[in-house]
Amino acid sequence: MNKNDDAFDVCIDDAFDFLSEEYAELFNGSDATAFQHPLWLNSIYRRLVPAMAAKPLVIVVRRRSTGAMAAVLPLLRVRRGPMRTIEFADLRVSDYLAPVCSEQTFAELLQDKGACERLRQLVRPFDLLRIPKLLDARMPIENLLGAPHRASMDTNAYATVLSAPFEQWQINALGRSYMKELAKKWRQIHKKGTLTFSWCEDRASILEAMDVMRKFRGPRFQAHGDGDLLQRPEYFDFYSDVALRLDSFARIYTMKMDGNVIATALGLTHRDRLLIVMTAFDIEGYKSQSIGALTFESVARDCIERGYQVLDFTIGDEPYKMQFGGQPTPMSSVTQAGSAAGAVALFALRQAPWIKQAAKRMTEFRLPPARTSTGTR
Repeated sequence: MNKNDDAFDVCIDDAFDFLSEEYAELFNGSDATAFQHPLWLNSIYRRLVPAMAAKPLVIVVRRRSTGAMAAVLPLLRVRRGPMRTIEFADLRVSDYLAPVCSEQTFAELLQDKGACERLRQLVRPFDLLRIPKLLDARMPIENLLGAPHRASMDTNAYATVLSAPFEQWQINALGRSYMKELAKKWRQIHKKGTLTFSWCEDRASILEAMDVMRKFRGPRFQAHGDGDLLQRPEYFDFYSDVALRLDSFARIYTMKMDGNVIATALGLTHRDRLLIVMTAFDIEGYKSQSIGALTFESVARDCIERGYQVLDFTIGDEPYKMQFGGQPTPMSSVTQAGSAAGAVALFALRQAPWIKQAAKRMTEFRLPPARTSTGTR
């Protein structure tokens, strides 16, 4: 018998407390990402899950010998049209999905056949199991779930390595030509008035930044289906709840002209990196000054001064990310059919574009129509 057989107990705990000391200890010792942080997941389950009529499915793994928590899979049961889906606790706000455990623990769990089988039983029944936004294969969740091999997504994540001093990072990441172009933009914008850049440290400034962010993003994303997530009360409450946590996890920056906010950026801090979650700019007033690029350069400067090693632009193939030295990381997804209906939907997703779009409407959208997805955060 393998020494790891019967090493773990697996159960469902839908009342799981993501703010508990036990989970904080597990997360701090794990190889999970900022999007599995206690505050992030607590806000998802407390605010978004009820608003989206989803149901928690939190899988907790403990070591049988000690009872110590070894791993957590933060999952959801979601009705999307006629489809019963199992997904990670994402609901369109998280960029990276991962089991909450260490690589070593995950490897040990895979060797416990009884625990793996128990886990696979607990996630059923479903029509479709969908876990996109996987960064790498260090923890092959498809093996844990008995799902087919992961497939590549048609998008990448981007991150730039930071180094001090800031001026040297500019040369390495931006190149002298782009540095010269941004220097010109800085001169132009400074002529318009008194420019300041800082991160919000009190409730009033955070609420102001969030209100301005919602205002700027609305018209910008209006053409994309149901528009920007921030225009929906449940999502605005979610992001505001995270931003208002006055600790080191969330950070919101503002650029002001004569005291008025003209750009904002919401980020999450995790270990030695800052992950950009959401941005907004006064494009109409400062488009010719490349206000977005100036904001990202200011964020990079602040990160370097604080000793961060990485500025993570997260998912999306926008050209500006490579202009700032961002290196692409391929993303992958795991999908498994659990019924005949799920098999049909999964087949359609892999076919011609128009069929894929119809299948996506079936698997991603749920009634009423206002709950459509644009992929825009």
